[in-house]
Amino acid sequence: MAKKIIAAEYGDPVNVLEVAEAKIPIPGRKQVVVQVRAAGLNPYDVKVVSGAMGTDASRLPISPGAEASGVVHLAGTDSEFVKGDEVVVYPATAAFAEYVLAEADNVHHLPRGLGFDEAASLLLAGVTAVDALATLRITGDDVVLVHGGAGAVGSIVVTEALAGGATVIATASPRNHDHLRELGAVPVAYGEGLADAVEEARAGKRITAVIDSVGTDEAIDVSLALVAPHRIVSIAAWGRADDGITIIDGSSERSRHHRREAVEPLLADAASGRIAVEIARNFGFDDAGEAFNELVGAHPRGKLVFRPQ
Repeated sequence: MAKKIIAAEYGDPVNVLEVAEAKIPIPGRKQVVVQVRAAGLNPYDVKVVSGAMGTDASRLPISPGAEASGVVHLAGTDSEFVKGDEVVVYPATAAFAEYVLAEADNVHHLPRGLGFDEAASLLLAGVTAVDALATLRITGDDVVLVHGGAGAVGSIVVTEALAGGATVIATASPRNHDHLRELGAVPVAYGEGLADAVEEARAGKRITAVIDSVGTDEAIDVSLALVAPHRIVSIAAWGRADDGITIIDGSSERSRHHRREAVEPLLADAASGRIAVEIARNFGFDDAGEAFNELVGAHPRGKLVFRPQ
């Protein structure tokens, strides 16, 4: 038997998460079983467990986890993988487990130079960032305002936009401003006076696009005062869709295409060091509640990672 993290009911992850026994999966045709070395924790997982994504009782118990890395344990027929291959699984299902069953199309070879922790923390945020940039067709002529520029999604948005020649202004807490400057962005503190701070930071340049990973009314209101709604993309401001901004969640065919095409380039860029994946802390399965609580309460700049062994 193996172990995995589950929630038998929806609610506060600290209260509902537990470690359960599970059978090691058997792969079918075009499937792979991966022994997990690392699994990245994301805000999406918090939403799923808490019930923010729905409370369908038929889905219980929930097995969270959307991205992982590890070593192939078993490979089904019609798969290019063999036992012992080091791989990344994205998108994954029930990744907070010692073993994860994945469709072969969602399994990718781990590039040399990329660690398990980093690989398990890259793709959900990375493909979301690329999707946002592609949706707005950001070019080197753009001046982009990024809300939440030091977060997992935001930092990749900043990196990729700057690499394409764009000018980037990014909001973040003051403790992350040096990090944003190192990336090449102009940092701005969110909170009271945000509109004035952005006005000063743009130094007479016209902001042409906004990518929001925060979702606050403050961020959207300031953005709408600067650019037309169709030039604003958000991954979090669900309640502001009626303002005409674009909300992306990976469900549209356009988004799915952007995200599929982004996977291999992101892995290559992370392996080469062009994209940095910062790890804040590792957790064992027994500390699942603590990990979820830290993600929600501390807003760490780096990623939180589960290590089954």
